Amino acid sequence: MSTENPQPLWQPDPQRIARSQVTRFQAWAAEHHGAPADGGYEALHRWSVDELEPFWEAVTQWFDVRFSKPYARVLGDRSMPGAEWFPGATLNYAEHALRAAATRADEPALLYVDETHEPRPVTWSELRREVGSLAAELRALGLRSGDRVSGYLPNIPQAVVALLATAAVGAVWTSCAPDFGARSVLDRFQQVEPVVLFTVDGYRYGGKEHDRRETVAELRRELPSLRAVVHIPLLGTEAPEGALEWDALTSADTDPVFEQVPFAHPLWVLYSSGTTGLPKAIVQSQGGILVEHLKQLGLHCDLGPEDRFFWYTSTGWMMWNFLVSGLLTGSTVVLYDGSPGYPDTGAQWRVAERTGATLYGTSAAYVMACRKADVHPGRDFDLSRVQCVATTGSPLPPDGFRWLHDEVREDLWIASVSGGTDVCSCFAGAVPTLPVHIGELQAPSLGTDLQSWDPSGQPLIDEVGELVVTNPMPSMPIRFWNDPDGSRYHDSYFDTYPGVWRHGDWITVTSRGSVVIHGRSDSTLNRQGVRMGSADIYEAVERLPEIKESLVIGIEQPDGGYWMPLFVQLAPGAVLDQALLDRIKATIRENLSPRHIPDEVIEVPGVPHTLTGKRIEVPVKRLLQGTPLEKAVNPGSIDNLELLHFYEDLARKRA
Repeated sequence: MSTENPQPLWQPDPQRIARSQVTRFQAWAAEHHGAPADGGYEALHRWSVDELEPFWEAVTQWFDVRFSKPYARVLGDRSMPGAEWFPGATLNYAEHALRAAATRADEPALLYVDETHEPRPVTWSELRREVGSLAAELRALGLRSGDRVSGYLPNIPQAVVALLATAAVGAVWTSCAPDFGARSVLDRFQQVEPVVLFTVDGYRYGGKEHDRRETVAELRRELPSLRAVVHIPLLGTEAPEGALEWDALTSADTDPVFEQVPFAHPLWVLYSSGTTGLPKAIVQSQGGILVEHLKQLGLHCDLGPEDRFFWYTSTGWMMWNFLVSGLLTGSTVVLYDGSPGYPDTGAQWRVAERTGATLYGTSAAYVMACRKADVHPGRDFDLSRVQCVATTGSPLPPDGFRWLHDEVREDLWIASVSGGTDVCSCFAGAVPTLPVHIGELQAPSLGTDLQSWDPSGQPLIDEVGELVVTNPMPSMPIRFWNDPDGSRYHDSYFDTYPGVWRHGDWITVTSRGSVVIHGRSDSTLNRQGVRMGSADIYEAVERLPEIKESLVIGIEQPDGGYWMPLFVQLAPGAVLDQALLDRIKATIRENLSPRHIPDEVIEVPGVPHTLTGKRIEVPVKRLLQGTPLEKAVNPGSIDNLELLHFYEDLARKRA
């Protein structure tokens, strides 16, 4: 990685820097909390990680966080895992998300867009009333603080209402998108044992209707903890027997009652799969998410009441939760439910135009698809209100930066951001006061001591290393569900460097302070920002009698693409013909989701394992990325070294 100082692609003008929230926050924090008045973002960041307690206290005061009971101190215990934030304090996330209803009752809180691309507003007063009505009905059903509520829902206003009503009661939200198959959903929801399930009869995608009533029936059968099912007739069908009607639960004119819960009270459960076993059920707290998202959305994304915040996402991805938190800043949140490329590749740009989005977030893969499809957003759409285009899910390649700059407009803030489901936030990315360099994230986030480490735990500059965070963040998981001794949580992030979070990404921290992400350092699959463990794929594929064993690998490509081959060892007598290929793809589509269908299915003589019988994914990934065999694997740990020559030869042919 070169340490030269190239010309930035974009530089904020002095007026933009002066009026940004982060500039005004720094001046205020210098006056009230001892932050450095000079030195710009770099000095503010240094202070924010050296002085965690004054920094986070300043964040809560700047954004007027309402503590119904005061905190004893900001950080009771700073050890990781197990940091204790704002002990003694009580508050409610939903109360903060609905605060703008008091002053902007008739303005839109949500703009809902389906594949017709016609925005439909939900005002702040409507949103608050529906949340109040639903929260009261949930309490009447016996829902109590700490109970789990699940949503099998697309990105629609009802999903936002259900999340906020759940949080208002002090219950715990969890959701999956309706393109997930029953097995994939049950692997998640069965862990947390929900007592209420919100569900649609189906969804529309790519101009077609997808009926999900059979899947919903299976979920009801396989979730014995359920006490109530709420039917949302998106396709217009009748409620199934025993289900409650959405409209009946949300029609009352009721002020919400916000349960005041401890800062560390669970808000929601997100899922992030490792390479073995069930998906990790990650629990994040009401207070931790509240203050982390206020910092990230208010300071880094520079969002406020005048903004319209659009991110293309689904309810099965942490970016949906992040998007909903736009309400905390008083911004109007844009919900798009539909295919990213329907009726044409320019669909998302059309949504940004029609909703007047000021911050538009998408995936790096979509940007590169637009480039390949010869889309011209700046020419074909009025994007004059778009101040920032942000990307995540995978690193935005240099060509993506150039394309956005050339095809949207030259004065465009391009924010490539990187974080994780694990913290439901960004480790690095958007800073409105810093230049943008091609292929780079602008800087580490405030309050996040992000570093690149070598295997011995030494920090690296201008060299590739492991992404680590050396100090606690409020949105780090309070725990994993069903992990009573905390061992799975510990082993997921803290087993490599004791007391330091290792995320599983390769990064470079440059001498300019910017960050380059090089992709996953572990073998977790990451398709369009949705992480899924290989174990999910194996379970589905290996139900087919023709498949003896399989191996799936996900590899980030230099052009921003993502190659996900599935290697299959066939049972004796089986043939990998078109019929079997079709059945493999259909199995993955139905049991998991369409986005996890492999790019190629390749027959192999066998699947290599460790001596203890675990499939070796990371060494095979390294081989396919061009690493020599002797550096990719420890030969003494493999059951059949000969099998690796197949993957070595394949890498050579692909190169």
